[in-house]
Amino acid sequence: MHENRTVYPERKSQMYQQLQDLPKQYKVLALVKMTKVRASQILPLRKKLKGEVEFVSIKDKVAQKALAKIELPGIKEMIGGLTGQCLFMFTNMSPFKLNVLLAKNKIMLAARGGDISSIDIIVPEKNTGIAPGPMLTEFKEAKIPTKIDQGTIWISKETIPVKKGEIINEKLAPLLGKLDIKPVEAGISLYSALEEGLMYSQEEMVIDIAKIKDEFIQAHQQAVSLSIEAAYVTPENIIQILSKAAQSARSVSTESGFMTDETKEQILQKADSQAKSLASQAKNYTPS
Repeated sequence: MHENRTVYPERKSQMYQQLQDLPKQYKVLALVKMTKVRASQILPLRKKLKGEVEFVSIKDKVAQKALAKIELPGIKEMIGGLTGQCLFMFTNMSPFKLNVLLAKNKIMLAARGGDISSIDIIVPEKNTGIAPGPMLTEFKEAKIPTKIDQGTIWISKETIPVKKGEIINEKLAPLLGKLDIKPVEAGISLYSALEEGLMYSQEEMVIDIAKIKDEFIQAHQQAVSLSIEAAYVTPENIIQILSKAAQSARSVSTESGFMTDETKEQILQKADSQAKSLASQAKNYTPS
């Protein structure tokens, strides 16, 4: 029969206590699922966001127990999404801004078999520094031409064994690692976030910056056009409104024959044209 554990490892106890304290110190609690995230992705983020974001990596059961003890609006929904290894981020930054920062801070990683290449993998012509032996077979299977020179394997011609979007097979992946080629772009994104009682899902926090920028530009252009049509004067549209008003005034003046210094040439040209047209019609007129 199993007895309930009363003493926990010090590291787990510290993490448990952190999850008790940090939600009270920060406005935002964000969750990252570590299923497809490598540890090498987290370290650069810790350095980059130091002072702005507190990171806590912890197992789901410990996290569930710790958060269940906290009286915080929306925390029960957060607990419901805890499975496997989790990474918590505590911050006063908007979860939307945090997600954008995470998207911008992607890194290139060594490939594993089955990964999809983020780039065209270019293997340059060079001395690999690798001694001849079984490795020659690996190069041959990858269709990378080699030669032996000065006791090492040389790549004799620049090769592209995998193009962007293609799968890197199990045999090629370790070879690329030995050549220090990192073809997999990786980043992390928030699974969910809790901000002052409001829960955001992964889909809700994805922001297409370029699309939103275009929408703002379009909305601004439409607003300026509407204000010009309505003659609603602002510092941005006053020149266009005055130009439009001046053009309309010139058109009315020309049509009505009201001469001004600006319109007299147009009026006289129009009158001359009409007179010539009338004279031509009179010349060709034949009484019935």
